[in-house]
Amino acid sequence: MRAARAACPTRAVPPPSPFVSRLRPGLIVASYHPVGGEADPAALVAAARDAGCAMALPHVIDRETPLRFLQWDGGALSAGPFGLSQPASIAQEVPPDIILTPLVGFDRRGNRLGQGAGHYDRAFAAYPAAWRIGIALSVQEVEALTPDPWDVPLHAVATEKEWIVP
Repeated sequence: MRAARAACPTRAVPPPSPFVSRLRPGLIVASYHPVGGEADPAALVAAARDAGCAMALPHVIDRETPLRFLQWDGGALSAGPFGLSQPASIAQEVPPDIILTPLVGFDRRGNRLGQGAGHYDRAFAAYPAAWRIGIALSVQEVEALTPDPWDVPLHAVATEKEWIVP
């Protein structure tokens, strides 16, 4: 799945109308900066900012430590582990209302395959009311994934071609 993703030019996923219609001033939208061929959520971030949403990005320390979502005003980012660009550790931690999630693969049942550290599954469990949106390229879709007991399904997946609701 990583090879299929890497073979495609990384491109922004356009903001689908169901996503845009849910945005409200004051909502906290957690996004990410793409690495390693991940789909680029920049257009969704722009739509969220235009709607008056506050933004957050994940802050990762290592594989074992749960990620935190830190407030991000669009300013400079620090280098983090695994090639991540993230807010400085002193930024304010915020509870996201919407989580835009990178992934390696997904199916139409809302299952996702991540990078393997479980960061997002733990974040989903910590913020169960957050709307979980996978951001992917259409080539990352597979017929079926078998979730582990700790996997938390997505509410939707946005690709460059469509909006998928399980």
